[in-house]
Amino acid sequence: MTGVQQVEVEKDEGGMRLDRWFKAHFPGLGFGHLQKLLRSGQVRVDGGRAKADTRVQPGQMVRVPPLDVDRKGSDQTTAHSLRNTGDAEALSQMLLYEDPKVFVFNKPAGLAVQGGSGVSRHVDAMLEAWRNKKGEKPRLVHRLDRDTSGVLVVARTRQAAMRLAESFRARDTKKTYWALVKGVPKKPEGRISTWLIKEQTPDGDRMRVAQHGEPDSDHAVSNYRLIEQAGMTLSWLEMEPYTGRTHQLRVHAAHIGCPIIGDPKYFEADQNWEFPGGLQNRLHLHARRIVIPNPGGGKIDVTAPLPPHMRQSWNLLGFDEAAAEGAQ
Repeated sequence: MTGVQQVEVEKDEGGMRLDRWFKAHFPGLGFGHLQKLLRSGQVRVDGGRAKADTRVQPGQMVRVPPLDVDRKGSDQTTAHSLRNTGDAEALSQMLLYEDPKVFVFNKPAGLAVQGGSGVSRHVDAMLEAWRNKKGEKPRLVHRLDRDTSGVLVVARTRQAAMRLAESFRARDTKKTYWALVKGVPKKPEGRISTWLIKEQTPDGDRMRVAQHGEPDSDHAVSNYRLIEQAGMTLSWLEMEPYTGRTHQLRVHAAHIGCPIIGDPKYFEADQNWEFPGGLQNRLHLHARRIVIPNPGGGKIDVTAPLPPHMRQSWNLLGFDEAAAEGAQ
C-alpha cells in the first residue's frame, strides 16, 4: 500500500481497540511495527496521537501511513457500500459467476432477498435493472436470510428457473455454510435431525424444535463438522442443510448448545458468558459454497469470500481458511 490513507471507522466498529481495528483491516501488520508507528505519531485518530488500547468510535478518521501490507476487505461488497449505488451497478459488485442461464451473487449481510415489513431494498426488486432484451427479469430460485451473507443463485430465464428449482427440490445441490458459534459441540461432527414449527412472536416469525408428529411441523436435517476452535469459547463450524427449512441452521446450532454468534433470535447465553471483545455483534453465518447442476449442462461450483465482519472475526481469532480444506 502506498500513500497515506484516511480510513473512517464504520458504525459497527465502535468501541474496538485501535490495535484490533488494525488487525482486522491490515492483518499482515505486526504488533511491534504498529507500536513504532503509534510512538512516532504516524498513526493518528482524528488528528491526535493514540495508543494501542485507544477505543475508536464510529465516524472517526484513522490516519494510516504507507504500509507494506494490503488492506483486508477493501474489495468486499457490503450492504452499507451498496446503499447509494444504482441497482445495476450494485448487482455487478455482487456478481461471482455468470453464464447464459445463471447468475451467482455474493449477497452482503443486511441485504434482504425479497420484500417484507420494513424492507426498503431487496435483491428481487434490484433484478428489475437486469431484464434482458426479451424483457425477462432474472428469477430467484432460493433465498437467504437477510443477515446471512453468501452465494445466491439466480436464473436468467424461465426454463432455467424451473430446472434449478427442481434441483433444489430433488436435493441435487450441495450448500456449505460457515458459522461462528458459542462453545464447542460435544462431537466434532454429526447429523442434527429434528422437527421444526413456525411460531408468531412480537419480534416476527420464529422457529422452534417440535415433537415428532406435531401438527404443521416439518422434518429438518443438517450435517456439521468442527473446523477450528478458540479454546472452549468459540467454534468455527461447517454446516450443510439437507433440507431447506426457515432458519434451519440457526435453530439447529442452538439445539446442540452452540448458537451462532450475533443471532438476534436464537442466541441465548448464561449470565456469566461475555461477548468476545473485538467481534461485531452481527450474525456470523455465511453461505460459503454451492454446487448445483447447471441448466446449460455440467455443474456450477461457486465459493463466496467471507463478509467483512466475519473476516474480522477470523483474523482476530487466528482462524485460517485453509483449515477448512485440511479438515475434510
